[in-house]
Parts: sequence; C-alpha cells; structure tokens
Amino acid sequence: MQLPSLDNIKDAATVVYQVMPPTPQFCWPLLCERLSAEVWIKHENHTPVGAFKIRGGLVYFDDLRRQQPECRGVIAATRGNHGQSIAFAAKRYEMKATLVVPHGNSSEKNAAMRALGAELLEHGSDFQDAFEHAQALAAERGLHMVPSFHEALVRGVATYSLELFRVVPNLDVLYVPVGLGSGICGAIAVKEALGLKTEIVGVVAASAPGIAESFAQRRLLSHVVAPTVADGVAVRTPNGDALELILANVAGVVTVQEADIRSAMRALFSDTHNVAEGAGAIALAAALTQRAKLEGRRIAVVLTGGNVDRETFAGVLHE
Repeated sequence: MQLPSLDNIKDAATVVYQVMPPTPQFCWPLLCERLSAEVWIKHENHTPVGAFKIRGGLVYFDDLRRQQPECRGVIAATRGNHGQSIAFAAKRYEMKATLVVPHGNSSEKNAAMRALGAELLEHGSDFQDAFEHAQALAAERGLHMVPSFHEALVRGVATYSLELFRVVPNLDVLYVPVGLGSGICGAIAVKEALGLKTEIVGVVAASAPGIAESFAQRRLLSHVVAPTVADGVAVRTPNGDALELILANVAGVVTVQEADIRSAMRALFSDTHNVAEGAGAIALAAALTQRAKLEGRRIAVVLTGGNVDRETFAGVLHE
C-alpha cells in the first residue's frame, strides 16, 4: 500500500473536522516526573466514540458514498472501537451497519455499538473468527465488507499524528499501539510527509504477539491470542500491507506484559485523571518499561481510547 501524501491527509482532516475538533495533546508534569522525560499524551480518548478509530471510519464512508452511492448496508468484524467508528459513520451516511464481535467481547463496547444503531452479532472466540464470519455474511447478504486496514482508514487516522506533530514537531520517540496497523501507518505517513526524524515504536501486548514476532523474523506470522485487558490489539494474524510498512519505517516493536498494561492504566488515571482502556495504555506501558533509555528525551505516547468496562477498570484501579 502506498502511504497517503500530506495533501491526502489534510483533505481527510477536512472530513473529520466536520464532525469533531482536533483532540488535545498535553505534557503532564507527573508523567514527566515518572519517566524523567518530557512526556506528551495524544488524547484520542477525547472523541465522540472515545477512540481514534472514528477518524478512519468517517473518511472511509466519505469515499464509499462517493464511489458507491447505491450502497445501503455494510458489515465488519470488530472488538469495539472500529465497530463504533463504523456505526457512527454509517448512521451519518444513512447506511445500515452489521458488526460481528467474538463471544466474550466488552459488554459496554457492545452496548455502545448497538446505541449507534448497529446490528450486533457474536461469533467465534477471537477477532480472526469474527472476521472470517463477517466475510461469509457479506457474501451471503450482499453487504459491503469494511476492512480493518485500508488506505482510507490510514488516511483518516493519520490526522491525529498530523495534529500531534504540528504541536510537537521535534519529538525524539513516538510510541503507538498496534492492532492491525492503521494508527502506526498513519504516524509513518505524517512523519515521512513532514520529513521528521522522530523514532516511531510500535507496541503490542504479550498476549497477542503476532506483529512483534513478525517484525522480529521479518515475515508475516500468526499467533494464538491469549486473554488480555488490551482487547483492542488482540489480533491473531497481522495485516500484510501494514507489516510491510512497519518493517520499512519503524524503529522497533515493544511487547508489554499484562501487569505492565494494568500499571500504565493506573498511572494514566493517577497522573492525568484520564481513563484508558488496555489498548489505550500500552503505549505508556512500553515507555515505562524503557524509562532508562528515555531519560531527558522528548517523547509522546498515543492514548488510543478510553472504552474500558467499568468493572474491569475498577479491578485494575484496586490492584
């Protein structure tokens, strides 16, 4: 896949800003003390669906309406934030959205998708199972299958990196969570378009190490996903196009343990009073595990979402 240009990303921002303003990026003093570094948080938890995915959904549906004006129904697989993005955009563009989630998915994310008007179906034990079922249903019902990785999605979510780099252009390191890769590929696109020297580091959960193992061995590898609080990055099989861009442009991929993720969720609440879901906290978790090499540097972490079930978050806070 070819990376979107700066003009492409600026055009995407025009679409996004019809619905929401730019999200903030703040340098929090207590996090700076915790890491002995200048630490910026990009607050993608501050969107109408509580996560960065809304940007890609809006841009994808803007393209879809122009390219396939007759389309009235879409389907996709999701763990929640991608689905909320699709449901939100589908409602805006007057389309019917069907979303497939694995059994045991976040009950509150499920409720949010239904509240946005989506039909929600449960199938399988992980994202890959849900994805394959959604593909079969798309053919059976004649629905447009919305992918979880696509150039339009990358173009949309790249707008958060453009906002961040415009405010803090001389970052030493940017940590980005990696599920199927739209967020990190968007960051790569903006870095390249602006000619910046920032190191981009991907972050995955140890319970879903597919992209980390693929990066280490320089080839696409699938890996069984274990239960994780970071359900938003619980991907069994990486996307090949995303992996190609990551291999060519990313300084490294850090794997963080469940205890590190939960500790980062607590740190974000204590130091910034922001709620972070597991996948939203793993970028900070990676920075905390690498604090020794970050001392005195200017870094940013993307808080990709705050959609965590109340009981889960309460349990994390009380550990």
